[in-house]
Amino acid sequence: MTWYREIGSLEISFIILFVLLYGAYIFRVITIARKLSTSFQTVFIKVVIRTAMFALLIIALLGPSYGETSKEVKSIGKDIYIAVDLSSSMNAYDVQPTRLEKVKFELKNIIEAFNSDRIGIIIFSNEAFVQCPLTYDQNALNIFIETLNTSLVPNAGTDFGPPLQMALDKLTDEETPSTQQKSKIIIMISDGEDFGDDTESVANDIESSGIKLFTLGVGTDTGSKISDGRGYKKDKEGNDVITQLDSKSLRKLAADTEGQYFEINEQTNDVARLINTINKIEGELRDTRKVDVSANKYFYFLFIAIALLLFDVLTSFKTIKI
Repeated sequence: MTWYREIGSLEISFIILFVLLYGAYIFRVITIARKLSTSFQTVFIKVVIRTAMFALLIIALLGPSYGETSKEVKSIGKDIYIAVDLSSSMNAYDVQPTRLEKVKFELKNIIEAFNSDRIGIIIFSNEAFVQCPLTYDQNALNIFIETLNTSLVPNAGTDFGPPLQMALDKLTDEETPSTQQKSKIIIMISDGEDFGDDTESVANDIESSGIKLFTLGVGTDTGSKISDGRGYKKDKEGNDVITQLDSKSLRKLAADTEGQYFEINEQTNDVARLINTINKIEGELRDTRKVDVSANKYFYFLFIAIALLLFDVLTSFKTIKI
């Protein structure tokens, strides 16, 4: 026999409390009986019943397990690549504290929501780089998220083509059946200012592969200035650069791949809706194995304890015979 949990301070406290209180009760009954010069032996019938009942409750609490059973365990999950825009416009503060800092906060929520899935991170501006390959390691993913900043990539504009192509290449495997491509997902996070020429072509490849693409726009229609650490980014004429959310390109990208567009602005945060949408996608069966487990039989002991409790309540004995 094995136990679900070892006897601990909680159980020991219950036992001590029971012994002290019931011991005090027995001592009181015996004292009164002796003063009255009468019999008190029947008190021990109740002692036996209640002690047995209490012992059975403690055993049930510890979870006695015996009898080996075989259980089939299935490992089901999704592969998710998250492409994060690190162009300088992500330093805009129309979404507080900045677009990028807000994205980093929400990325941790996304990572936590899909803790049984493999997740990878791609960073991009006009070029794309794998920041973290597909992994189950949430701690590693959170460390990479903390290091995200706009200085990690060249800042010569934003091009959606390279990160989408990279994610597609990483997720596409010739040995993977086409029916399982539906469990592969790309999430693109950007403020939507796409200056690339190959985005539409890559989007068509993603759509034909069966991989789902979701876009998450960050920013506002009014926009804001772009912080460069020393002040605000200027154009060639010396005027402050104002960056606005270009949701049109992100919406089109999602529509072209039969995906869905979500947004974070000063009033709306669709991250929870994004998580719910992805959760509805069926994961891929990765592994099936059988494991031997012991069955917890606590309910037998609990049932007997309840039966003794009912017997105790419905049956009365004269504690002191006069």
